[in-house]
Amino acid sequence: MTPPAMNPTVREDVRHLLSASGTMSGLCITAATLFSSVRNTANDTIVDDIFVLSALIFLLCTYCLFWALRSRRPRLVLMLTRLADVLFAVALTAMVSGGFIMTYTLW
Repeated sequence: MTPPAMNPTVREDVRHLLSASGTMSGLCITAATLFSSVRNTANDTIVDDIFVLSALIFLLCTYCLFWALRSRRPRLVLMLTRLADVLFAVALTAMVSGGFIMTYTLW
C-alpha cells in the first residue's frame, strides 16, 4: 500500500536508491577487507577508514530511505529523501576517493 505522502514516481526512485545504497555499503566493506588482506600488514591505512566510513554513511542513507518509504507525513518524507540524497553523494564521493588512493598505494 502506497502511503499518501509519496507519489508513485518518487516512491520508485526511493526504492532504487534504497537498493543501491545497501549494495554500496556492502561493496565498501568488501573493499576495506580486500585492501587489508592485499597489503599483508597489521597497520591500518586511511583507505580502510575511508571505506568503513563510506559504508556507515551508505547505511545511514539506507535507514533514511526506509523510513521515508514507511512515513505518511509529507514533510518528513521530503526531509528524509533530501538527507538521503546528500548522504549518498557524500558516501559515493568518499568511496571513489578511497578507490583512487587504494589504486595509487598498491601500484
